[in-house]
Amino acid sequence: MHFLATALPSFVLTAASPEAPNPITQFAPLIFIGVIFYFLLIRPQQKQRKELQKLISALKTGDKVVTSGGIHGMISNVKERTVLLKVADNVKIEIDKASVATVLESSKDSAAEASGTSDASAS
Repeated sequence: MHFLATALPSFVLTAASPEAPNPITQFAPLIFIGVIFYFLLIRPQQKQRKELQKLISALKTGDKVVTSGGIHGMISNVKERTVLLKVADNVKIEIDKASVATVLESSKDSAAEASGTSDASAS
């Protein structure tokens, strides 16, 4: 062993171990990817879910809607969790409120249009 100690240069024996990199710089790419996922995937989905909840809570009788299954109809009755949807004459189906995808025409919109056309015809 003594022979090895004298034969090898001193810098080999006293080589300093490499410094450990800062943990923040090691996790910076993961943090960056997490931020990108939040702004590109999670946040828009939360906004969309809030808009859908607002749409569902604003459902009322007379609204023309389209369900997620593609059924078009007019709401004839609103219950706590379901709506009664009139799809044709004497054909009504009860669907869950969550299955309403879009509101085509709100009953207040049609009432405003009706009053607007009656004002125009009176002039």
